[in-house]
Amino acid sequence: MTGSVYADVPAAQRNEVNHLIHFVKTTSCKMNRNGQYHDAAAALAHIQKKYDYFRNKISTTEQFIELSATKSTMSGHYYTVKCGNAPPLRAQDWLLRELKKFRRGKRTS
Repeated sequence: MTGSVYADVPAAQRNEVNHLIHFVKTTSCKMNRNGQYHDAAAALAHIQKKYDYFRNKISTTEQFIELSATKSTMSGHYYTVKCGNAPPLRAQDWLLRELKKFRRGKRTS
């Protein structure tokens, strides 16, 4: 909605959310939602839609992951990610691992 006021992650964590959005956008991995694999563009569009919907309930990067990229609100099935020949893993774990790498990298700079 135009003109709406949204809560959102604090400015200090906005870089983390932006990083994760970029990470999904540029991945070659496929995201499985409810039994169908989707490329990065479709995965990102879905995550962005859920982020926009839940924005007023999100105040941390972890909540962004939980509410926007963890599981289907309709079926309750967890999203998974398949990267190359590696076994699929939960999208939540994949993003939390990337968030940890990002935070570790920020501390060293």
